[in-house]
Amino acid sequence: MDWERLPTIQTDRLLLRWISAEDVDDFYAIYSDPEVMRYWSTPPLPDRNAASTLVREIHEGFKRRELLKWGIALRTDDKLIGSVTLFKPDFTHRRVEIGYALGRPHWGNGYMHETLNTLLTYAFDVLDFHRIEADVDPRNAASIRTLERLGFQREGYLRERWQVNGEIQDALFYGLLQSDWETVKAVESENYGAVAVKGVGNSLP
Repeated sequence: MDWERLPTIQTDRLLLRWISAEDVDDFYAIYSDPEVMRYWSTPPLPDRNAASTLVREIHEGFKRRELLKWGIALRTDDKLIGSVTLFKPDFTHRRVEIGYALGRPHWGNGYMHETLNTLLTYAFDVLDFHRIEADVDPRNAASIRTLERLGFQREGYLRERWQVNGEIQDALFYGLLQSDWETVKAVESENYGAVAVKGVGNSLP
């Protein structure tokens, strides 16, 4: 993989692409929304400067090989509507964690399922990960449904794991093995097109 810049991954309706400085306003609109950030482990962004700083930190994390964060953009106009992240990669044990966010105006359109379906295929088939993990608030029913529909297995309940804006939050821990993904990929491929990746090698690092 080219560690200078993330590859662009296409789905039927979306582009998973590099987040640039030109995306700051859209990025801020997403990450400053209390509804979007309701079950995150960090509070909403307070201002545009914070969004700009976070974009720079995303780029720095990528250069350190600690964070792979794609912007989710509509193919029709390339407008940023969300993000999806592979973070804390362990290349020795071939595991990584996944996180995601979608702007509220775009909820209910199947965009996140489409995104995750494509990125999971990329993570297993191209990056050669063996296991992908997710941490979700037990109250976040929509995210839980999304993960379970994709084959993630509930593996644990972590009590009072996060403290955000004075609120203590529990967490559900989910895991997806490459073998789990193989059992659902054939069905999912009937709904979404094949992954098209630009400028990527076979595996990490």
